[in-house]
Amino acid sequence: MELLTENRLSELLAKQKQFFQSHKTKDLSFRKENLKKLLRVVNLYENEIADALKKDLNKSFQEAYLTEISLVKSEIKFHLQNLDEWAKVQSVSTPIYLRPSRSKIQHEPLGVSLIIAPWNYPFQLVFCPLIGVISSGCCAILKPSPDAPNTSMLMEKMIAEIFEEDYITVVHGDKEETQLLLKNRFDHIFFTGSTRVGKIVMKAAAEFLTPVVLELGGKSPCIVDQSANLEISAKRIAWSKAINAGQTCIAPDYVLVHQSLKDELISKIEKYWIEMYGEDPMKSEFYPKIINERAFDRLKELLSNGEIRSGGNTNRENSYIQPTILDNINLKDSVMSEEIFGPILPVIAFDDLSDAFEVIHQFEKPLAIYYYGSSKVAKEVMHKTSSGGACINDGLLQVVNQHLPFGGVGHSGMGSYRGFEGFRCFSNAKAIVESPTWIDVPLKYPPFKWFRWIRKIV
Repeated sequence: MELLTENRLSELLAKQKQFFQSHKTKDLSFRKENLKKLLRVVNLYENEIADALKKDLNKSFQEAYLTEISLVKSEIKFHLQNLDEWAKVQSVSTPIYLRPSRSKIQHEPLGVSLIIAPWNYPFQLVFCPLIGVISSGCCAILKPSPDAPNTSMLMEKMIAEIFEEDYITVVHGDKEETQLLLKNRFDHIFFTGSTRVGKIVMKAAAEFLTPVVLELGGKSPCIVDQSANLEISAKRIAWSKAINAGQTCIAPDYVLVHQSLKDELISKIEKYWIEMYGEDPMKSEFYPKIINERAFDRLKELLSNGEIRSGGNTNRENSYIQPTILDNINLKDSVMSEEIFGPILPVIAFDDLSDAFEVIHQFEKPLAIYYYGSSKVAKEVMHKTSSGGACINDGLLQVVNQHLPFGGVGHSGMGSYRGFEGFRCFSNAKAIVESPTWIDVPLKYPPFKWFRWIRKIV
């Protein structure tokens, strides 16, 4: 893995800016052909992608396909199906005082984009924004995470096989190389990662007034009230928390459950974890590992908070932490002071829904909120809370539908992508007014003889 250098970056930026200025990327046939190339290479390397994810995160083929590969393939297909319509110049209404001029919106690509991706979904969190880059007509430098080296190296190979580096290329490195990237001017930065690093990215982008999309995280709450179907709720919470060993930005971070249901909910979640991964998840082919020792040590420390009601077993050598439920948690405990990002689930009881809202509002706006219960109460929850997205009586599914935007709010991020939002994310909506020359209405010119009449219509 060759690390990025200043000279190499200068060379790449110069090449990509020159290629973008050739206007080739703006051609719709060029964009569609390259989306098709991307789909072909994903299909060709499907098994290798799954193998790389197995090495980096111990993901099963099934989980790798469902949570990474299939999302990329369906996103590409969705863009191919809709790109012609999205890219059309859109006519909009023109007020009477501007007529006979006409008004329209034209989406133009922003230019050379930088995509910085994390390790938890190392394939799809590079390729899904890349689809928006290609669809919108941009160029891009892709910076995958060094913590998922097998996937990063494979993506570099795949990209190099189908794209010239003056169009799209992959660079490698850690903190120092990321800082080098951020010292340079891009036309757009797309970052997925922690809120802490997101602030650094935004500060660096401000130096050049570079637009950013920040996909961050936070403490996404899960509410289970008295009207919930407890069996289904427990099963879906167990699944959505343990997928990728909890290393998911939209995973339920903690559960707020009505006091009368707490013990039964804990018991049922534990039952479903056993059904999914067996009595010893470390032996399960379907249970991923913690990404590295640094992450393992941080999570292991969090297990000292409260009381372990289920799970709690760990193995540092195998980067393994069993899905774990914590009870008797204080909101000042370290497990509640940061996003957990692992298979640890604090469960907190409430007597009244207002108490649950009070807990949620002590934290920054999260990337997701999950509610299990009646549709009537769900409306109240959606009305009284703010989040990037939400799911009612299920988990994680808001990220699967290309007709929905995916993004955060406040400290959980800014901007969104997926589907049309992925196209728009890397585009500028240019406002155009086109005026005829066969008539020249005198109303706008000094000495404003018609001002008395103008006031009546403007």
